[in-house]
Amino acid sequence: MRPLIGISASMEVDQTYYMTATENVKAITEAGGMPVIMPILSEEKELDELAERLDGLYLTGGYDIDPTKFGEEPHPDLGTIIPIRDSFEMAMVHKMRELNKPILGVCRGCQIMNIAIGGDMYQDIYSQNNEQLLQHSQKAPKAHRSHYVYVEEGSLLFQLVGKSKISVNSRHHQANRTVPDDFKVSGKASDGIIEAIESKDNTFYLGVQWHPENLASKNIEEAKNIYNGFIKACKKD
Repeated sequence: MRPLIGISASMEVDQTYYMTATENVKAITEAGGMPVIMPILSEEKELDELAERLDGLYLTGGYDIDPTKFGEEPHPDLGTIIPIRDSFEMAMVHKMRELNKPILGVCRGCQIMNIAIGGDMYQDIYSQNNEQLLQHSQKAPKAHRSHYVYVEEGSLLFQLVGKSKISVNSRHHQANRTVPDDFKVSGKASDGIIEAIESKDNTFYLGVQWHPENLASKNIEEAKNIYNGFIKACKKD
């Protein structure tokens, strides 16, 4: 039986409907998972039941993250936030970690994974960073690989992609800033922006700042290997 993977959904400010890119569903399906798009829940019993039923959690991209979740007030360049989504995803991260179940996050998903475990982030990398940065919100097709990520050898990410340097797509203006001690940065851009985080233990807890779902749809090997590795980790013995 294919592992059941909960896919987080985005929504607009009016909160009238859920949405996710079809490439998120396709990436999970083609890697051998059974995808289910999750509603945003808040009751403890509902969260517990959902976490128990899922074999893995996939946190997708979307709008900005509420800065009060990491002890800050809103920066002038903060974009749209949907606080109930932040709360739900952070709660699910904790529930799944308690059950030692795999989690994969992309773009915003990478950021919410870090905030959930006590890290912090840039509300806007350009106005909160004194260094000259790359163009992280590319003006190009979604699957265009616009810059490089340098991968730490020996990391989970390195094991998945098999390379110390990969080219990725990029659509973000927020990024992780610091990561708690029990976790590590396993990928960075040439300008120092954090591009991947993971757990230091043997669990599958991986967040990447780019959008591998777009690359997997174009049969980019490194991207497909990330999903294949995630689903493999989600399979029950």
